[in-house]
Amino acid sequence: MAVQFASKKDLISVIENEAKLRVDSFVEGALSMAEEVHSDVKREDGVSPFLESHIWPVTIDVIRHYLSANKPLTTLQIVSSILHDVMEDNDKILDPYASKSYGSDAYFIHRFGDYVYKVATTLKVKPLDSFSGNTDEEREDERFRQYCGTLAKSDYDVKVIKLADRINNMRFISKIPYHEKVKRYIREAEDFFIAFSLTPPRMDDFYEKIRQAYTELKNLNEKKDEIVVENTN
Repeated sequence: MAVQFASKKDLISVIENEAKLRVDSFVEGALSMAEEVHSDVKREDGVSPFLESHIWPVTIDVIRHYLSANKPLTTLQIVSSILHDVMEDNDKILDPYASKSYGSDAYFIHRFGDYVYKVATTLKVKPLDSFSGNTDEEREDERFRQYCGTLAKSDYDVKVIKLADRINNMRFISKIPYHEKVKRYIREAEDFFIAFSLTPPRMDDFYEKIRQAYTELKNLNEKKDEIVVENTN
């Protein structure tokens, strides 16, 4: 079962006791930046804190995947997971002094290196106005198609983080049955993410989790539609 809520202390415990890695200055820097960027962010319910309900749980799921799959795990994968969403808000990652000489992307590379930067930028969803189309719906479809193409060619680390990220989001949104993302997550799971978990390199643990999250959302949406029909009769 994917982790749905975790504290920073829980994450550190998993890093030290399960992954058997030291929380060094590299990891500490990532934890601090994540807190700086996400500390005041709430989830779609307007209540749940983003760090405890997304960033820390996703990172724990990423770590446990590597351990269960017997894949090499270093602080690079952990830091990349902790920082997987920070590029969504570039302004917040800037040190008020360093930014004058670096700029947001260069400053991020300066602190965390090219590899972590590449993961974060690959996972970043680009603004809608970057895509062609006559309507927002058409632009959203084109964005999704291009994003899927990028993910399909991505490195192992990117794939792991994205699947953990999507499973967390799907399971969270299942608590908000009337949210607009319910139908989108169902469609995107059918169109890409379920198959993505099985394309080489296969990730069977994530396949089981995303299938379960998809089934929960599908059942939830069907029940919601039944209620709407009953209320209109």
